[in-house]
Amino acid sequence: MDQIWQRHRVVILALAALIVAALASIVIVPETQQAVVVRTGEPVRVINRFRPDVPYGQTGAGMTMRIPLLEQVQFVDRRVLDLDMERQQVLSNDQQRLQVSAYARFRIIDPVAMVRNAGTEENLRSQLSPILNSVLRQELGRRSFASLLTPERGTAMENIRDALDRQARQYGAQVIDVRIKRADLPEGTPLQAAYTRMETDREQEAAAIRAQGQRDAQIIRATAEANAARLYADAYGKDPEFYDFFRAMQSYRRTFETGEGESSFILSPDNDYLRQFRDGNSP
Repeated sequence: MDQIWQRHRVVILALAALIVAALASIVIVPETQQAVVVRTGEPVRVINRFRPDVPYGQTGAGMTMRIPLLEQVQFVDRRVLDLDMERQQVLSNDQQRLQVSAYARFRIIDPVAMVRNAGTEENLRSQLSPILNSVLRQELGRRSFASLLTPERGTAMENIRDALDRQARQYGAQVIDVRIKRADLPEGTPLQAAYTRMETDREQEAAAIRAQGQRDAQIIRATAEANAARLYADAYGKDPEFYDFFRAMQSYRRTFETGEGESSFILSPDNDYLRQFRDGNSP
């Protein structure tokens, strides 16, 4: 063995160096990762770049080659990533102090821009987190607390997502979604004051609705009475005698309907109220 080593030492060392260089030049890129090849500090190419229209298995993942020592490979996740915002205090449009926690979902679509401007995914999150806080404060500052409990909340989330996405593009990221996890009033006196204010507002709103209803009812009754008076006047103008007879019959019915008990009425025969019962006066 020593003789073989002495005779072929150079060849063995050359073969070992060749094997090490070959192994160092092979890079395995998983389906879930994008690989940015960096040469002398400058990205030169991307392996397994994210393309929404290319299915898994056809994106270029797998074994690839690089120049050892000269080229470095940096992996970038091609899956949907998350960005959580810690609980923050936000002032709404109606001067309500809210405790808001939110999250965003994003994907790196330009790994070269991400490597140049952020370096790593953790640095990217550090860059996007204050932007999310600022955009969320601005958007919620234009809206009332009550609007966050209505479908208007969806519009606010879309505006926040679009504003964050515009900022994230310079880092090679695409913001897919932004959602508010919780939006609560602070505990203690501010919370109780907000409940009292909301109760007062609802009572005022109910009083305004009742007043509006009463006004509408009066208008309806007045309109109905005016229409009835007009109809009576038209009927009287067409046949005064029949109108007088009809009104008298209605009066008699209301007067002489005794219900369950018995009642007696004593009137003089020549009483004007009984004129319809005298001969020659009924139609």
